[in-house]
Amino acid sequence: MPIAVDIDVMLAKRKMSVGELADRVGITPANLAVLKNGRAKAVRFATLAALCAVLECQPGDLLRWEAEDTASE
Repeated sequence: MPIAVDIDVMLAKRKMSVGELADRVGITPANLAVLKNGRAKAVRFATLAALCAVLECQPGDLLRWEAEDTASE
């Protein structure tokens, strides 16, 4: 997937657990894990805003675009 999710980086910087972040954002730890591991197909702007508020960061700190490797096709 060309969008990489760096929630784990921000969690480490903030010394926060996945469970604590999920509680503070108001989503289940399972749903946060899906997002964190890059398996989510979408994210609501309200959820992204809540993540940014809790982690005190910008959306670009959590999400980044990576070019897909087309050479392996």
